[in-house]
Amino acid sequence: MATSLSKIQPLSITQFPTSFSSPKWPLDLPENGVLSTRKPPITMKALSSTNGGLPWMMRFVKEEHDEEKKLKDCWREIHGEDDWVGLLDPMDPLLRAQLIRYGEMAQACYDAFDFDPSSKYCGSCKYAREKFFLGLDMEAHGYGVTRYLYATSNINLPNFFKKSRWPKVWSKNANWIGYVAVSNDEMSKQLGRRDITISWRGTVTRLEWVHDLMDFLRPVSDERIPCPDPTVKVESGFMDLYTDKDLTCRYCKFSAREQILSEIKRLIELYQDEDVSITITGHSLGSALAILSAYDLAETGLHMCQDSRAIPISVFSFAGPRVGNSRFKERLEWLGVKVLRVVNVNDVVPKAPGLVINEHSPQGLMKIARGLPWSYCHVGEELALDHRNSPFLKETNDPASAHNLEAHLHLLDG
Repeated sequence: MATSLSKIQPLSITQFPTSFSSPKWPLDLPENGVLSTRKPPITMKALSSTNGGLPWMMRFVKEEHDEEKKLKDCWREIHGEDDWVGLLDPMDPLLRAQLIRYGEMAQACYDAFDFDPSSKYCGSCKYAREKFFLGLDMEAHGYGVTRYLYATSNINLPNFFKKSRWPKVWSKNANWIGYVAVSNDEMSKQLGRRDITISWRGTVTRLEWVHDLMDFLRPVSDERIPCPDPTVKVESGFMDLYTDKDLTCRYCKFSAREQILSEIKRLIELYQDEDVSITITGHSLGSALAILSAYDLAETGLHMCQDSRAIPISVFSFAGPRVGNSRFKERLEWLGVKVLRVVNVNDVVPKAPGLVINEHSPQGLMKIARGLPWSYCHVGEELALDHRNSPFLKETNDPASAHNLEAHLHLLDG
């Protein structure tokens, strides 16, 4: 079910942040690291509601107090316990703030990645793990990185992997593709739980990778994911990126999947006496990896605590493609994984793969085509944005601009 924000009126201001990778607004909400260091997106509620008796500033102060009070008490609802019913249209200000915060954590993967082929460290992260958020001026988010994630560059994905021109480099076969982070004690108190976040790197603007990966669907059980149903299938290229490894490489002798499973298992055991959530985010190709890893964690049962409690797993994805077939969607929902997909209606990536047969096809056709290798289906709930309705974003002739993550965050912020 898609929900559109096209009718929400934007902020009427003359200045607007040009980047979400570095602070543009001071922290004017004490002890509220949840909303980010930018101008608090809660102000959007005052502008999308025109019939209130209180002056604008008085309403803002009241909503600021209500949001800070509400956060730790309703985080399960914000993370999709009820599939975001009643929160998308009109947009709940607290959900808006959370989407922007996790979007910024996905954007951090781009800002920290070394794209420069003239650098010996091209393809790696520019910051040491312990100084990741400090280097990006994102300490106010209240998280610490516990592990970096790497993937082998031996698969056919030239527009995702970057390599240095130098003969001697940090790694010839690996690329940094994301990180695992955990909320610190202070932030955990505000969130109402210990939040484990996985953030996957995607593709910035180039769209050629869509064609690189339009291959075929294959059963997830082929890669030892313990799915009892062989008809549950995902796109082959996504699976390769997630499961391939290189035993000769220091950084990717374990696959991205193995890195994720071992780290999440360790963290769950470390915080077994606390309320914990697992939140996974990513943009573009990273969105596909976010959904696939969320499914994997649930299918393997790593989210189950010793006292039989199930740790909630949620995905906030941005501009992501379809990942698997209709059986994958059904299995993901049955396992209780919650997915909220933020898309720009003008972006081509969310329309692929599955341009011919997808969730919009007649049910009869979907049943007939269920076993075909090109029958895809989106998962979760969709939040549709439209950059053409924003006075802050100029129309261009470049289709990649509609795919840009920062453009999505601008639209969410108003």
